[in-house]
Amino acid sequence: MKPMKLDEVEAEALQLEPSARARLATRLLASLEELTDAENLRLWAEEAERRDEAWDASGQPGHPAAEVFREARARLK
Repeated sequence: MKPMKLDEVEAEALQLEPSARARLATRLLASLEELTDAENLRLWAEEAERRDEAWDASGQPGHPAAEVFREARARLK
């Protein structure tokens, strides 16, 4: 049997009933707690790199943090 690709697993999981998705999410999150500190750091670094590359590829300009927080606070009022 050929292993499923991540996008195939994700598509299948999203078709589950909400209670089954919640149970699966709980089990997946618990499995991450078993990682070593080094594994956690590596995974977070990989995720940060992936997000940075996606941002660069988007071509969207950045906004100063002060501006973003000001707008967020204004929306919360």
